Amino acid sequence: MTKIRTLAAAALAVALAAPAFAKEEPVSYSEDVSPILQIRCLACHQPGQEGTEKSGLDLSTYDGLMKGTKHGAMIVPGDPVTSNLMVLIDGKADKSLQMPHGKKKLSSCDRDMIRKWIKQGAKNN
Repeated sequence: MTKIRTLAAAALAVALAAPAFAKEEPVSYSEDVSPILQIRCLACHQPGQEGTEKSGLDLSTYDGLMKGTKHGAMIVPGDPVTSNLMVLIDGKADKSLQMPHGKKKLSSCDRDMIRKWIKQGAKNN
């Protein structure tokens, strides 16, 4: 009986620990990140629009995002904490620079998706 309890306890411990060791699902630029940018950012950040004219940031393509702004990079692959895009959309910049400018903040789900993509290397996938 003690052996059965020990085995049951061990099985339970393994089952509870499994999620901690589960591999994080890969985030796709084209399927996960780009649609967020298209819906929430392209009204201003594409060629000919005010956001791109002022900052130089074109979010209509992966290359435009990775090029960054007149002031520098927006994405540091592997490091969402120092990626300026996250600073802006997380509301950690001066209010005049927070994005989307003058609109409702991106949902925590959308911000987390972008954060995971950057953490995973900000690949063009």
